[in-house]
Amino acid sequence: MEIKHSNFESFVCPLPIKQNERIILSHGSGGRKTKELIDSIFLRYFTNSVLAEGNDFADILIPEKEQKLIISTDAHIVSPIFFPGGDIGRLAVSGTVNDVSMSGGQPKFLSASFILEEGLLLSDLEKIVISMQKTAEEADILIVSGDTKVVEKGKADKIFISTTGIGFAPSNLKIGGQYARPGDTVILTGSIGDHGIAVLAARNELGFSTHIESDVAPLNHLVKSILSATHDIHVLRDPTRGGLATTLNEIALQSNVSIELVEEAILVKNEVKSACEMLGFDPMYIANEGKMIIISPKSKEDIILRILRESALSKDAAVIGRVIPGENHPRVTMHTSIGGIRIVDMLSGELLPRIC
Repeated sequence: MEIKHSNFESFVCPLPIKQNERIILSHGSGGRKTKELIDSIFLRYFTNSVLAEGNDFADILIPEKEQKLIISTDAHIVSPIFFPGGDIGRLAVSGTVNDVSMSGGQPKFLSASFILEEGLLLSDLEKIVISMQKTAEEADILIVSGDTKVVEKGKADKIFISTTGIGFAPSNLKIGGQYARPGDTVILTGSIGDHGIAVLAARNELGFSTHIESDVAPLNHLVKSILSATHDIHVLRDPTRGGLATTLNEIALQSNVSIELVEEAILVKNEVKSACEMLGFDPMYIANEGKMIIISPKSKEDIILRILRESALSKDAAVIGRVIPGENHPRVTMHTSIGGIRIVDMLSGELLPRIC
């Protein structure tokens, strides 16, 4: 199981379950309620050192091969299932490829499980499967196994896809949310909020037209390019559910550090900014599906940026902040464009359901 939003302290002392408490939509938002759910239920019973690391992947050492087996699994729901720049099939393959890649490893194989609702058009299913195959070819991976179930009409939302990715990494490579260190540079590979706003626009819920497309894409080749130049990378993470703000808070908790951001360095496209202002959203909490956070020693900043800016996926890469000591009170803060400093907390509640 992919475990997000966990840290060793909460793993040891899980939150109590409240009597008669039920699952609500914000338990799936990727924010604070998701963390509470995982800490109080899953980490309470699935207790092992691999889960306690709190990454989007598991890395399991294979000593005789001098490498690590990387495993990640994810469930994908999105409404609508087709949106500007992608569809649920491209999302499913890219999301799991990226989670495996955030270990620094290279994904090789994927399995897929489909839950289909009665009444789904076979032509739509075919389009989704074709999209998955094209994305797998783009990522240079194979879809090698799967399963299909059909449920009665009204028991699902057209189609749900679960995927599990398998890859490999050198045994001496240590990349994870727990390895951020004071003095490190925080790099972001491009603009934020594109995916969430594209999905919202596809539902005709903006009240105006937009040309924003989802950024959904596999990032494994980009990771490979970075690691071909330097292995001195501490953290790789794709800021999906809960957005950039929640993901950076997760890293701060895992590494027991604080992170300082510079608002003017974080790119938000004008159309995304306008949509967020109209709807009262903060783009820091909007999901992304083709962006990556890279935390590394400052000495590697220039070489990483040079490689990133050579790729169409990351041509707008920039340094957005730095890691500082957490003093056992890890948090994320931002130097705002008007000269102030504000705390950037985890997502609380639910902004956009069914977007990843």
